[in-house]
Amino acid sequence: MSLEYRRFALCALVAPALAAAQARTTVGPPRGTVIVVGGGSMGPEIYSAFIEAAGGPDALIIDVPTAGGDTVYNQNAPGTRGWKQAGAKNVYVLHTKNKKLADSDSFVAVIKRAGGIWFEGGRQFHLVDSYAGTKTEHAFNDVLARGGVIGGSSAGASILGDFLVRGAPSNDNLIMDDPRYEKGFAYLRGVGIDQHVVARERLADLADSIIPKYPRLLAISEDEGTAWVVRGDTATIIGRNKAFVYNGKDATDRGKPFLTLYPGDRYNLATRHVTHRAADESPVAVSLIDSLFKKYADPAAGGATVLVAQAGKVFIDRSFGIPDQPKYMPTTTLPQFDVGGISEVFTALCAQVPEPPARGARGGRAGAPDSARGRGRGGRGGRAAGPPATPFQSCVTGRLSTPIGMHKTAATADGKVQSSVDELYRLSLGLENPRTFTRDTTRADSGPIDLARGWHADTYKGVARLSAYGTPDGRRAAFVRIPERRATIIVLTNDDSAEAKRMADEITNRLLIANAR
Repeated sequence: MSLEYRRFALCALVAPALAAAQARTTVGPPRGTVIVVGGGSMGPEIYSAFIEAAGGPDALIIDVPTAGGDTVYNQNAPGTRGWKQAGAKNVYVLHTKNKKLADSDSFVAVIKRAGGIWFEGGRQFHLVDSYAGTKTEHAFNDVLARGGVIGGSSAGASILGDFLVRGAPSNDNLIMDDPRYEKGFAYLRGVGIDQHVVARERLADLADSIIPKYPRLLAISEDEGTAWVVRGDTATIIGRNKAFVYNGKDATDRGKPFLTLYPGDRYNLATRHVTHRAADESPVAVSLIDSLFKKYADPAAGGATVLVAQAGKVFIDRSFGIPDQPKYMPTTTLPQFDVGGISEVFTALCAQVPEPPARGARGGRAGAPDSARGRGRGGRGGRAAGPPATPFQSCVTGRLSTPIGMHKTAATADGKVQSSVDELYRLSLGLENPRTFTRDTTRADSGPIDLARGWHADTYKGVARLSAYGTPDGRRAAFVRIPERRATIIVLTNDDSAEAKRMADEITNRLLIANAR
């Protein structure tokens, strides 16, 4: 039998199965990948997922900054920088506010060579006004049809849905539903998408405004730096925090109108069910966590939170004795804990990370990106009136928090740091990526940043460990990293007698035993 005949026979067998699978896809793309990001700073895992889905570093990636609202963007627009730093070698900026131009063959010609389309943040209605119903929109769809990837962040995330959330033609992000702008580009069919939901404390908005009006709509959201990676009807959560489902068919979180998903979880958008929990892979049993934190189930003990993660998957993200927070905010994000001696990690970074260069011309785009503009409800957006910030306070809320998207972490005037397990996990992920706090090598004070400075470095059961504790004797709080295993254990309490080091050690033991198998 000839090689050509065997190939033909294989195609004859595979093609019907592929066609059947595509026909069964009802929400996501029959071919290709859709990546939905909740705004803010993205980690390398999201960049890598998109670049791989586009065809690799040499693939043509088209960056669409139109939602930003400016008239002109050049080929070095700010949105291209992250892609180039992540290894993309062929990034092209595509933009117009002229719908007639967007409907021309000459404008869409470059899209025919693209492996990926990326929509930047801003305001969703700009994308509708420029591209809806044009040859450009059809060409975007063709990228998916030939197996490429389409993604976006913030406004660029919402446009990916069928129902357009916050599509009103204004700068008022509080308008959830405008009848003139209800139709997105529908790469996820029958879905409405919201974003920035934890950072801006707007988890309640879909539940209050959209779900009662559209009770059959599948609504999803995600926090900043967090993504849904959708192939077919299956979505995998990656990134720095949580994603949420409204109108799913699983039981919702206790007392909340949504289901929470974590990095490493998988969800079927068609059946509206969770198909896999990263927690099911956890080498750390829930029974162990419950036994370690039993005391803190009583709110009188002061409350405690714990996060355990490895290789981008969140196994444990629990709170004990923490009351429900306003606007359904996660009790692992609010309230903030005084981290005690862990603040030395922040002090060490502030001593090394320089002030950013003065703002000036930004390469073709006026103003700041969507993630840095008015924060909306719950966003930081500026300090309240009061005494001027100390240099340390400014560093924590600016130089350290901005690259990793920490919005709640803050420093007090006397040098204390207040944070949460969710936000400290963002820091841990940022420290895994050497580019996160890289110095400007053109400056006279340039040099490598010692990411182990401020930590206690030792060897624990044969592996290198970096740790920081609330007190010198390991009480109150613990922040432990096993870099070679990409493992993070964070314990925060309001209890000065809490044996945080012992608790973290017991959790670390379970992780290391499992890794050794």
